Amino acid sequence: MSELVTERRGAVLVARLNRPEARNALNGALIDAIGSAVTEAERDPEIRAIVLTGTGDRVFCAGMDLRAFAAGEGTGSAEGGAAFGRLVQGELAVPVVGAANGTAVGGGLELLMGCDVIIAADTAKFGLPEVKRGLYPAGGGTNIGTRVPLAVALEMTMTGDPLDARRAYDLGLVNAVVPREEVLGAALAMADRIAENAPLALAAIKELVRLGVTDSARAAERNKVLQKSVFGSADAKEGAQAFVEKRKPVWKGR
Repeated sequence: MSELVTERRGAVLVARLNRPEARNALNGALIDAIGSAVTEAERDPEIRAIVLTGTGDRVFCAGMDLRAFAAGEGTGSAEGGAAFGRLVQGELAVPVVGAANGTAVGGGLELLMGCDVIIAADTAKFGLPEVKRGLYPAGGGTNIGTRVPLAVALEMTMTGDPLDARRAYDLGLVNAVVPREEVLGAALAMADRIAENAPLALAAIKELVRLGVTDSARAAERNKVLQKSVFGSADAKEGAQAFVEKRKPVWKGR
């Protein structure tokens, strides 16, 4: 059985964590598979967005596979791990929509935090319980304060207790909460809306908005560079021409 199942839906790649017997926990093989999938998506100009979800109706991802960790298993190849890390850090050029079909804790929540927009099931919970195991969320979870207020970030990381979907929405951790059976459809609809827009502009927006939260000085520097490349692109000319001609633009990604 493949650890990750992928499917094309038009311009959207759907990637589904597929280890239901282990609550979709992250082991080396799954990390490598995710890394490979997102790398291929970035290389394919026909893929304009990714939807990341999980198998089952209770858990999106339970985080690190502690059984594999305790057994001394590795965390994937250097190449796969690097691509996975770029996803978790929000550094992919392709927009990513998280479809949280169920609970996401530990590395599972860190994986969701790498997504640009998150659609959550009303039954889902979100937490960083590492402190309960003598660890801390070293895979990006300590950046939770970029998503929720500082007091909540400290509460989540220091108690290890989860938030339910409604509180996660109220705090801005997720973008929408829908009935469990509607999560994938809502995520696909969001991905389609995003994928209609210009790829170069989307990549610039992802980078600059995230940098604006974490490093405003760096964001200002990158804005100078990206403004020249994006505003001078063929897609920028196409966007203006399509507006004048009252038609949908045809993006080339250049």
